[in-house]
Parts: sequence; C-alpha cells; structure tokens
Amino acid sequence: MNVEYTGRHYEVTPAIRKEVETGLTKLRKILGDRFETKVILAVEKHRHKAEITISPRNGPLVGLAQAKDMTIAVHQALDHLEKQAVKYKTRGQARKRSARKSEEVKKWNGHSPQDAETVQTVVGLTEKTAVAVAVHRYPPVARTTEVHLVRSDEAVAMRPMTLEEAIKEAHFRDRDVFVFRDPKGKVMILHRTRDGKMELIEAP
Repeated sequence: MNVEYTGRHYEVTPAIRKEVETGLTKLRKILGDRFETKVILAVEKHRHKAEITISPRNGPLVGLAQAKDMTIAVHQALDHLEKQAVKYKTRGQARKRSARKSEEVKKWNGHSPQDAETVQTVVGLTEKTAVAVAVHRYPPVARTTEVHLVRSDEAVAMRPMTLEEAIKEAHFRDRDVFVFRDPKGKVMILHRTRDGKMELIEAP
C-alpha cells in the first residue's frame, strides 16, 4: 500500500498510520487498488487538520477535516472520502450503463420497438421494386421534467479564496457546483463534469 505522509508541526505516529491504512482498505474495496494516496497532517493553533488525497483514474478525491484530536480528524476525512468514493463509483457505473444502451441503439436490427409511434409506408417506382419503410413520429412537444429548486448556502463561499482553496472546499463540501470570489473579487464558478473533472467558469 503506497501512502505518502507529510507532517506539519506534527509527528506522524504508527497509530495514526494504522488508522489511515485501515480506512484506505475500505476505499480499496470500493475503488480497487489502482490509486496513489497522499496524507498531510498538520497542527495549527491547537487544531488538528487531516487532508487525505487519493488519485483514481478520472481525477483526485480529497477528504478534509479538522478537530481537537488528530485521530478524530483522520476518521472524519476518511468518512468524507468514502462518501465521495461511493458517488464516484456510482457515476462510473451510470456511464457504463449509458454506453451499453448507446451500443444497443447502434446494433438496431431494423425492427422498431412495439411501443414506438411508427407509420409503415413504401418507397419505389413500381409495386415490385417498392421497399417498406418505417417512418417514426416524434411528439410535437418534448416531454419535460418538473424543476425542483433547493436553496443552499453550502455551494457559495462567504470569503475570497484562491482556486486551490476553492477546489479543496468544493471537495470538502461534496458539491458539484461551487461559487466563490478570487482574491481580486472576481466571481468564479467551479463545476464538476460527469467524468469527475473540475472545470472553472469565470463570470463576466
């Protein structure tokens, strides 16, 4: 198990290493073995901070936590990572399912599904050369789902922050969209795409 530890004003003890590696065993059951791990443990003004970063194939996952005790902080960071890992795994499975569905569409055998609205017609110059063609009818108005609005302060930063801080905060709050101001006061939006990558949108 390849884990890189960094201690800032904190000595990484064997007990803490064991706690981290026990938590990582759970993550490996969810994501498999192919990821690197970096652990940063720091003490600032009597606050113990744990930052655990794992790097699966489609982008890093970060667990951040702080507490009065380092063991508690490590547990909270690992719990947060576990939630992200489950979400990451579910997202990957959904992509595989949609890919399989698109493959099935590509392998269409010429028979239209029974529930499709189709009209049979023929194309050809004579009756002998005429070929049957299925013409699909699409509804004139596309079906739409009802919009469900939820107001959330978790997706908006209350203080200016750098891009690196904003990415960590978005991971920490487990948000796919995160709005913040950079140190110059410009409004920026972080958006996690379907493949798990973060993209930055600069508001005009």
